[in-house]
Amino acid sequence: MKEAARVAASLQAPEWILALEQTAGHGRRGRAWTMPRGNFAATLVMRPTGTPADFALRSFAAALALFDAFVAVSGRSESFALKWPNDVLLNGGKVAGILLEQSGPHLFIGIGVNLVAAPAAAQVEPGAVSPVDLVTETGALVTPTDFLTPLAAAFARWESQFVTYGFAPLRQAWLNRAARLGQPIRARTATEEFHGTFETVDAQGNLILSMSRGRLALPAADVFF
Repeated sequence: MKEAARVAASLQAPEWILALEQTAGHGRRGRAWTMPRGNFAATLVMRPTGTPADFALRSFAAALALFDAFVAVSGRSESFALKWPNDVLLNGGKVAGILLEQSGPHLFIGIGVNLVAAPAAAQVEPGAVSPVDLVTETGALVTPTDFLTPLAAAFARWESQFVTYGFAPLRQAWLNRAARLGQPIRARTATEEFHGTFETVDAQGNLILSMSRGRLALPAADVFF
């Protein structure tokens, strides 16, 4: 992310920046993100058109691209699922995370993937999904460079869909791969925690939670199962 911000103004087109070693990784809300050598850490630098809301919807394109890349390198599709707002699950555990940051006209899409190692469960927030890694769960040993190839190609396809047709096709594709859709979940904001059924994601990318007192739309929250 820092290198992406440093070079962004000099770039003439979208560009991926891959880190083979990362010493200051971070996730959402400033949380630490550890990256042992052999895991994947990359940032896509873009200068998209549209509104800030359009920028944020690229997290769905990134999630779908990750799903496609995992299927390409592992040969499996049934093992993976997408967790709102920005995680990918493998056999129920977190294998990848996505972080979007914006600076001026530039959008930075950071992606971290546990290819060969995962943090211990004790290192994550209580109640959060336990981390897993690709090689342990599937036997697929993939280098960061080799993972970037299908990921970049898949993101380009979903980005083209988004630019051409809007969010609707991405929304439906994401829901088709969603974890815990139609099931009880907990959604925690900075100030409150809500319990309900994960009903859908709406046209703005909000989580729609069905509760006894009605439907609630959440633009941002941490989701727990």
